[in-house]
Amino acid sequence: MNIFQLQQQLSIAQSILAQLREPQIQQDRMRFRLNLQRLGSLLAYEVSKVLPYQQFDIQTALGSAKVADLEQQPVLICVMRAGLPFYQGFLDMFDQADSGFVGAYREEGADASELDIFLGYSATPDIAGRDLILIDPMLATGSSLFKVWQLLRKKGEPRSLHIAAAIAAPEGMAMLQQQIDFPAFFWLGALDDNLNAQAYIVPGLGDAGDLCFGSKN
Repeated sequence: MNIFQLQQQLSIAQSILAQLREPQIQQDRMRFRLNLQRLGSLLAYEVSKVLPYQQFDIQTALGSAKVADLEQQPVLICVMRAGLPFYQGFLDMFDQADSGFVGAYREEGADASELDIFLGYSATPDIAGRDLILIDPMLATGSSLFKVWQLLRKKGEPRSLHIAAAIAAPEGMAMLQQQIDFPAFFWLGALDDNLNAQAYIVPGLGDAGDLCFGSKN
């Protein structure tokens, strides 16, 4: 399993992760969303390093320059609702990419052993032969991303699969490694300690969706 963690390197990402976790800073919803977006942009840049490129020449006003560009644009899949600002960071980098959106929500109050994930709204492009990036800021049990993967796999087989999360739990990583029958690259802000009895990431940062948009009924 290929895993990249921003937290393992000293960079500005450390500051962004610290602000995402800090309860007082979290009270500013706009800043929390912006930090998720910034983290998404940093991870998108890292993903871009492993995608295929093609080289060609451009004639400038003063001469010929050898340049490179993506061989093809990736497909970005946003798991809503918490994924929206995180996804925007990826879209800022891959600004010509096709995008898809899947609404996923978990049964509130359930413990980790009884947790169920429900998929609602879905609008996704064809993924056959494409570089697919699944974007969900909190990879806890892995159930949401696995169900989204099952949904997308019915539409075809991608060229490559990339899973991006701001913060992940080892339990969710292990579940996806066991259940996804396709080589996957994981791009993380941080890999945390574990899940608690309610299947929230510890130390984590809380409920990313609520922090972005307010509590839900």
